[in-house]
Amino acid sequence: MSAQTPNETDSEADKKINIIYGANFTINEELYPGGKIFSKDEQQLHFEHQGADLYCDIAVLYPDDNSLRAIGNIRMQQGDSIEMTGQKLRYDGNSRMAKAWESVRLTDGRGILTTDTLYFDRENQKAYYQDGGKVVDSANTLTSKLGTYFTGPKKFQFEQDVVLVNPDNRVESTRMDYFDVTKSVYLYGPSTITGDTYKMYCERGFYDTTVEQGYGVKNTRIDYNDRKIYGDSLYFDRAAQFASATNNIKVIDTINNSVIKAHYAEVYRAKDSVFATKRAVAISLVEQDSLYMHGDTLMITGPAENRVMRAFRNAKFFKTNLSGKCDSIHSSEKSGVTQLIRNPILWNVDNQMTGDSIHLISNTETEKMDSLKVINNAFIISLDTISKTGYNQAKGIHLYGRFVENELKYVDLVKNTEVIYYMYNDDQELLGINKTVCSRIEMVLANNDIEDLNFVTNPDGTINPEKDVPPNSRKLKGFVWRGDERIYTKHDIFDEDDNNIQLVKIRGIDNTLLIEEEEAIKEAEKREKEEENDPIPKANDKAILDKPKKQR
Repeated sequence: MSAQTPNETDSEADKKINIIYGANFTINEELYPGGKIFSKDEQQLHFEHQGADLYCDIAVLYPDDNSLRAIGNIRMQQGDSIEMTGQKLRYDGNSRMAKAWESVRLTDGRGILTTDTLYFDRENQKAYYQDGGKVVDSANTLTSKLGTYFTGPKKFQFEQDVVLVNPDNRVESTRMDYFDVTKSVYLYGPSTITGDTYKMYCERGFYDTTVEQGYGVKNTRIDYNDRKIYGDSLYFDRAAQFASATNNIKVIDTINNSVIKAHYAEVYRAKDSVFATKRAVAISLVEQDSLYMHGDTLMITGPAENRVMRAFRNAKFFKTNLSGKCDSIHSSEKSGVTQLIRNPILWNVDNQMTGDSIHLISNTETEKMDSLKVINNAFIISLDTISKTGYNQAKGIHLYGRFVENELKYVDLVKNTEVIYYMYNDDQELLGINKTVCSRIEMVLANNDIEDLNFVTNPDGTINPEKDVPPNSRKLKGFVWRGDERIYTKHDIFDEDDNNIQLVKIRGIDNTLLIEEEEAIKEAEKREKEEENDPIPKANDKAILDKPKKQR
C-alpha cells in the first residue's frame, strides 16, 4: 500500500493511486523519469483508486503526477458490474480519467462494448469511443463511429453511422440513445426502423426493440403494406398491427392512387383499414381529374381490389364539373358505385340535382365516370343563363344520366315527369316558356346546357309567352334552389369549424444527457498530444527486464 508522507493530508492521501500488489519493482530514470516500474510474477499487478481496481502485467506509476501507465492483460474493475479490459492503459488519478486501447472490452453485466480505444471518465461515470465500436447484449447488436456509455442510467449514446440489428428488425440513425435494461432507443436525427411488415422514418422518436412499438415526432413516415403514412406525430404497434397519426397527416394508397389528409388517423393493417377525422379529406384520381371527398369522419376498409370508402356526417365532394353534399357517402371500389345518402344534392356544373338518394357509377375497368341515378323525387334545376332570373326545371320519380368523356351527356327522367323550360331562337330572343307534363323526358346536354329536349309518351304542354306565365307559375312543386350551398372549389368542402380546428401540441423528446460531439473530440485530441511525449513500457522492454529486480 502507498504510505502517507508527513505533510500529506488525509484528503490528499485518498486521491492517491494505491499499490495493492507490486510484484517486481525497478526504476529507469532515463526512460521513465519520476516513474516506478512494476512487472508481474506468478500473479498480476494490482492497483486501487477510489473504488476501482486495476490489474495488469507491467505498469509505470508516477507518484508525483498521481498517474499510471499499464500494459498487458489489463482489467479495470469498478464495483460489481463495470469491468474494462484491454492491452494498454493510461490512468490519471487526479481527473480519474482512463484511456484503454488494443482489443478493449467493457461490460456492465448486461451488454459488452468492444472497440479499439476507449476513454473511461470515472469522475462523470461515462465511457466513450471515437473511432468505431460495437455493443452486444441479449437482444441487439449496435455499431457506430462515436459512442458514450453512462453508467448511472445505464444508457448508451451513439452518433454517426449508428446501426442496431436483431433477428426481427433493423434501426439506422445518425444519433441514438439506447437503454440496455429496457432495450429501447430514443432517436435524434434522420433514422429508419425496418421490420418484416413495416418501415418507419423519423428525425426524432422512440422505439422499443423487444415489442416493436414506437413513435416519431418530427418528419415522420411509416410504410405499412400498400400505404405510406405521414404526420407530425406517428405511433405504431406491430403486435396490434396498428398505427396512428396526429396533425398534418397524409395517408397515401400506392395501389389505388389515392391520398387521405386529416389531423388524426388510425390504420389497422390486419383489417386493411383507415379511420380519419379532423378536417379529413380523401383525394383520388378520376379521369385525370382529382376527386376530393370530405366528411367529419372518413373510413376506408378492405383490400385494394375491394376497397370501400365511407364519409360520415356533413359529407361533401368536389371535382371539376361535379360536386355534391349529403349526410353520408358510401363508395365501393369493386362495384364502382358511390352512394349519396340522406338529403343529397349534386351539381353538374350549373345543373342542380336532388332526390331521396343519388348514385354515381364508374366503369370499374376504365375507372371513368359512367352514369348516375337519382332515386325517388328526382329534381333537376338550372338558372336560365340568358334571363338570369328564371329557372329551367324538370322533375320525375327517377332520373338516369350517362357521362361521355367526364361530362354528363344524356339525362332521362321517368314517371310523372314535368318540365318548365325557357326557349330561345338563334338570336337568343325568348320564344316562350315551355310547360309540359308526360311520362318520360329525354335530354341531351352539350357544354353542360340542354341541347335537345324530347318528350316521350303522351306529352301534354304548350309554349307560352313570358307575359302569360305569372311568376308564381314558373316553379314546379317542390322547387328549392340551393345555389348558396354550391361547392365551387376544393376548399368549399370545408366549413368554418373544419378550418378553425385547434391542433394538439406535439410533445417533443428531451435528451437531458446529450454530449456535444465537438467537446468530446477536443478532449480526446488534447490527451493524444499529451501522450505523444509520454512513452509506455512494452512487454519486452529491456530497460525494465534487465534491471535488478527488487520486491516491494
